[in-house]
Amino acid sequence: MKRLAMVIALLGTSLVGATAAAGNVPVYGYTVTHTWPHDTHAYTEGLFYLDGYLYEGTGNVGQSFVRKVDLQSGKVLQQQATPGPGFFGEGIVAWKDRLIELTWRGQQGFVFDLATLKPLARFSYPGEGWGLTSDGTHLLMSDGTPTLRRLDPETLQQVGSIDVTADGDPLANLNELEWVNGQIYANVWLTQRIARIDPASGKVVGWIDLSGLGPRPEDTPDPGNDVLNGIAYDAADDRLFVTGKRWPHVYEIRLTGPRH
Repeated sequence: MKRLAMVIALLGTSLVGATAAAGNVPVYGYTVTHTWPHDTHAYTEGLFYLDGYLYEGTGNVGQSFVRKVDLQSGKVLQQQATPGPGFFGEGIVAWKDRLIELTWRGQQGFVFDLATLKPLARFSYPGEGWGLTSDGTHLLMSDGTPTLRRLDPETLQQVGSIDVTADGDPLANLNELEWVNGQIYANVWLTQRIARIDPASGKVVGWIDLSGLGPRPEDTPDPGNDVLNGIAYDAADDRLFVTGKRWPHVYEIRLTGPRH
């Protein structure tokens, strides 16, 4: 998600996730069922699927956009720059007729008209913004810590939280989020795993191991940063999509396993 300079500072918390993943939580594998084109200039921070289209939020200052994308061709159908100078775009989510976007360290989020992507409003929050999804009642927000925030989708103010643990240890670096069949799926930054989180307890109840998916690091423009990030779910047809920052493909996958 962020830049490689943060890796050393966050190495300890990344290792917590790696250690927890080796514990008693079941691990699911994957099979690729379809491969779709993806813009290799898109530094993917947020992703969701709605009414036949992918919506994507990208990061990096000066390269942050929200966009509507044709899944089959990868063509960008609509695009809007993240408002204001100096903002690093992050997670996105749809709520009713709006699209909501976080920024990384700007402590500002933005609200867009979902149909036109026209900017409508902005809102404030403390700390960092990483990922966004919705459980149908609240928005769920990650900020790089082991705690997910619950937001009121109308006021965009925090109304609760979920402390996430894996085998009893706090799990940091929760990044892009997606609500899938009553669970929170979360990319764990700088790993090839997605955590499956029980929203009631905050416990990781499964891992999805995506090792081997995507381009080889040496084939990406920036191997230290062009990592797995981006989860989208088509609830109507039970399809799960994943991608990474500046990856050339979006992958539709089917889970296999689990193994213990």
